[in-house]
Amino acid sequence: MKYCSNCGMQLPDESKFCFSCGAAVVTNAPIPPTPQAVPPAAPAPAATPPPPPSMPAPNLTGQKQQQKSYDNEELMQGVHLCSDGKYRWMYAVNMWKNPSILILVFKIFFWVIVGIWGLMMVITLIEDGWDGERIWDTTLIFLILIGVFTVLVLISYAIMAAIYGGKYTLLFEMDEQHIAQILSQANKAQAIGMLTAAVGILSGKPAMVGLGVASAARNDMSSQFSNVRSVKPCRSRNLIKVNELFTKNQVYVRDEDFDFVYNYIRDHCPRVK
Repeated sequence: MKYCSNCGMQLPDESKFCFSCGAAVVTNAPIPPTPQAVPPAAPAPAATPPPPPSMPAPNLTGQKQQQKSYDNEELMQGVHLCSDGKYRWMYAVNMWKNPSILILVFKIFFWVIVGIWGLMMVITLIEDGWDGERIWDTTLIFLILIGVFTVLVLISYAIMAAIYGGKYTLLFEMDEQHIAQILSQANKAQAIGMLTAAVGILSGKPAMVGLGVASAARNDMSSQFSNVRSVKPCRSRNLIKVNELFTKNQVYVRDEDFDFVYNYIRDHCPRVK
């Protein structure tokens, strides 16, 4: 078979002219290649849909996010609910700007001296009746004593603040039954104990030295919610006072966690109205 070199028409071998276009047939004209079927283009792969946006962690009112573990840096940032079901946080108190220890120690010495003064007044009234001059002389002695102890407390506090580098760190632990300071963390109770011992040394009081050392050796300061009689906030010092009948605990917490901790303590103390 032949093919027209002009239009490609298939012709018998003996044909000399194309039946279609009339062009002369060229002998031994090449056979045009059969057009190859173009395979259909493969469909483009479907675009992978973008992953759904991650949902933010729920903001649980009055609660804290639970975490499996913690370290000091995390606890310094605020209150954390740990995997054992207890809340923990750390707080660094500036001993120069926050005089809570100084105030507490001064109150202790002040009321001890006032108690002794009151006992002396009772003895004086029983033995001599009302003697204004003697009462004033006794009162003057106790006023001088208060002044001396105030100076000693200030000196001892300055020494302790310098030893602690101006700050002391508290570790707190709280659950549904109690709240505690873990006193192995160079904390307030140890500072109070050492400050008491220092005042005892400066004033020559061996009993006070022993009391201070014993206080500094304590391992924790815990308040059982079932025994708490009052809970008093002091926002200006980031302080919550948790008071039992004979024990007074001081809880420090950052501004952003203050309401949570305060309300949690109050809600779990059946004797607090």
